[in-house]
Amino acid sequence: MLPFGQARVRSFRVVPALPEPIRPLMEIAHNLWWTWNHRAIDLFVRLDRELWEDSGHNPVRMLGQMSQEALERAANDQAFLHNLSLVHASLQAHLGARGWHAERFAEFQRDHKADPGAAHGVDQPFLAAYFSAEFGLTECFQIYSGGLGVLAGDHLKSASELALPLVGVGLLYRCGYFHQYLNTDGWQQETYPDLDLPNQPVHRVIDPETGQQYRVKVELPGRSLVVGIWRVNVGRTALYLLDTNYPENQKEDRDITRNLYGGDVETRIKQEIVLGIGGVRALAKMGVKPTVFHMNEGHSAFLALERVRSLRQQHGVSFDEALTAAAAAQIFTTHTPVPAGIDRFSPEIMERYFRPYLHDLGVDLNGLLAVGRENPNDHAEFFSMAVLALRAARRCNGVSRLHGHVSRTMWRSLWPRVPDNEIPITHVTNGVHARSWIKSDLVDLYDRYLPSSWQQDPSDHSVWRAVREIPDEEIWHARQRARERMIVWCRRKIREQLKRRGAGQDDIDTAAAALDPGILTIGFARRFATYKRATLLLRNLERVRALLSNEDRPLQILIAGKSHPADGPGKEFIRELVRFAKNDRHAGRVVFLEDYDMDVARRLVQGCDIWLNTPRRGMEASGTSGMKAAMNGVIHVSVLDGWWDEGYDASVGWAVGRGEVYEDPEVEDEVESRALYDIFERQILPEFYDRDASGLPRHWVRRIKRCISALAPQFNSNRMVMEYAERLYYDCHAAAARLSADSLSEARALTAHLRRYRERWPGVRIEDVQTGIGAQVPIRSRVTVSALAHLNGLEPSEVRCEVYHGQVNSAGDLVHGRGVEMRPDGAAEGGDGRTRFVGEFPVNHSGRNGFSVRLLPRDDRMATPFATGLIVWDTETDPNLPSTRQITDFAPHGHASHQG
Repeated sequence: MLPFGQARVRSFRVVPALPEPIRPLMEIAHNLWWTWNHRAIDLFVRLDRELWEDSGHNPVRMLGQMSQEALERAANDQAFLHNLSLVHASLQAHLGARGWHAERFAEFQRDHKADPGAAHGVDQPFLAAYFSAEFGLTECFQIYSGGLGVLAGDHLKSASELALPLVGVGLLYRCGYFHQYLNTDGWQQETYPDLDLPNQPVHRVIDPETGQQYRVKVELPGRSLVVGIWRVNVGRTALYLLDTNYPENQKEDRDITRNLYGGDVETRIKQEIVLGIGGVRALAKMGVKPTVFHMNEGHSAFLALERVRSLRQQHGVSFDEALTAAAAAQIFTTHTPVPAGIDRFSPEIMERYFRPYLHDLGVDLNGLLAVGRENPNDHAEFFSMAVLALRAARRCNGVSRLHGHVSRTMWRSLWPRVPDNEIPITHVTNGVHARSWIKSDLVDLYDRYLPSSWQQDPSDHSVWRAVREIPDEEIWHARQRARERMIVWCRRKIREQLKRRGAGQDDIDTAAAALDPGILTIGFARRFATYKRATLLLRNLERVRALLSNEDRPLQILIAGKSHPADGPGKEFIRELVRFAKNDRHAGRVVFLEDYDMDVARRLVQGCDIWLNTPRRGMEASGTSGMKAAMNGVIHVSVLDGWWDEGYDASVGWAVGRGEVYEDPEVEDEVESRALYDIFERQILPEFYDRDASGLPRHWVRRIKRCISALAPQFNSNRMVMEYAERLYYDCHAAAARLSADSLSEARALTAHLRRYRERWPGVRIEDVQTGIGAQVPIRSRVTVSALAHLNGLEPSEVRCEVYHGQVNSAGDLVHGRGVEMRPDGAAEGGDGRTRFVGEFPVNHSGRNGFSVRLLPRDDRMATPFATGLIVWDTETDPNLPSTRQITDFAPHGHASHQG
């Protein structure tokens, strides 16, 4: 570094001089399509295996470090050139393929044109913009910290495979997330090496008119911030990354995009302003016009405010009208199961950063803060990015079925009168990108025995049934080779990390030799948050030692993971595990592998036999590492949380517990640790070591096959992205086109209608409910209900009257209820604006049942009638409270049941 700060440094980029025959290597290296194409990876390995490893699996850096002699040698190697031509042709074919989206979207358009009310603007070209604070695409480009980023990377890869028009928007962290090493005491230390952007597959986006990099400006207190735009190619999908490291910016502002999740609350709000506001401006600057905006977590929620500002500027509408139009195109995916994980900013910070922005938004400070508060009237409440996203999105979702339920419970305060099961937060269960995570040996095996479409359409269940036809010997041999190769790599890594800690050569040799490539290997690798309970397996050391010292049925445990730099308890978990492995004489085959990243994860999910997961139930939104393991035939053992709550079947893996919820964490840990030991002692180890005369564990191999065939098609990201498109993206695309047409005329009309509802709703009530049923009703009969409603000036066509029915629990609450629409039966006598509604519902369950009647707003421009939170129940009863009216017992087959 120069010893003086005023010298002007003129930089330039040096690129490798590839001979003409191998120049396609540079195109391949700069498109992250290579990360899921094993033949492309083999090209770079073949050039120089050692340099490939030393470069961190970075082909751009590797090509720049190769000698000209080696490059010339490759250019004259006919076999290499043949393979290069095949790989390059595959890349071109991928970029030009029609893909799934074209046909599916055309079908969607045909269906929508059949509905005159919804057809407006549906011919507009579709484009989704996917905003995320991190993207995990490959280990050499570490702008990710963990599962959220890797999921985002897999989302982009699957969008490319499906030919779904989508762009990603994120931040270009020049030092990324931290690298981990442990000191001699086992305490985590962090380093932040520079990513060396000139040797990464990232390019400045150039304005063709000026020849300069595209830049936008974002306002910060008392200054403007210059933000540059970069691009990464992920197959056919473009990822745009924003960077503040420019001389025009102050030193502290240049560091906004230095580290992922680094710094204080000021750094965080600046990063999120750059991502949300800067991201929308960057797309507009480049002429990229998304029709759908997807917020992957709340970090990017400020994009909603920027879109409001832009719509107001273009159309001269109010804040509410612009928000109505903007929200129609927006989707929010929450990954956080606890309030503590949400970014919140104090009113003072919000005022400092957004006071100059208020004029353009057309709202005062309290009006802005209200959009981000659970209770808009609490002026001390912090501004929540998640609440902003929930209020500014047409569609919201959790990332597993269980997490959808947890999210609805967590955010019920935003819809206080809506039953939990109808709170407008759905779920799209996460998935992982199959070809990025399946080991190359298994890819070859699948290519031989599965229909060729498995790579293009991994969500097709019928394709994966062919896994059961793979000979036992071949799939077991593939699994053994995967474990052996992983252990070879682990030994090398153990030597490296112990050498860095200053261990003696004898200790290094002993530790490396302890791992056995022929025994049951358990993998536990994830973020070291305390709720993940990394030390649960150590709760009863006597039973752990018995497992580790069993020479007839031996096992070994590989552990990896990072704790957030500020998470002291998480770091203590790491130290506890490392100390146990170091000091306990039975723990020689317990190993902690440092610096968990995508490379470490890939090797473990491909090579272990068991993938262990022990979160507290309800705390794991989804989890995806187990999905990656399952695609490789690695058996999952987990608490029924996240994805495993819907993926578990006794034939494909093991469940710790049955989904119980405990009030006392100590009791929970004790019960579930015992269950875990029992599973290993009585089920896993006996099954794994039960070998036939030929040495094959036939029962285990059958489990491997069932695991792959059942879980791979369901929990892959192609299925996930298809589900987002069909259920959320296309709906928002059509809704946004409708509300944006004719200078937002429909958005203005909907906003006016919502205002009318809010004005009239306090006087809306249900005055009388009648039904002809008695104390007993035969099962499978239909119950007729009549309700008299005072609509306070609203027309019957403006409301939806429903009978809400379901079973009644011992507390008198309706559970698993559903609404059935009632129809207007004319104005009531007297001409005083009252309307009678009639309807009926089926009785399909014996036992204690009940119903209530409710009124909701009706406007087909809303995603759901619950979006407004306006709802009236008969006599103001709430179905979440034990006071539901009209509770009746329904008897099976006409016989009386006991009436409680």
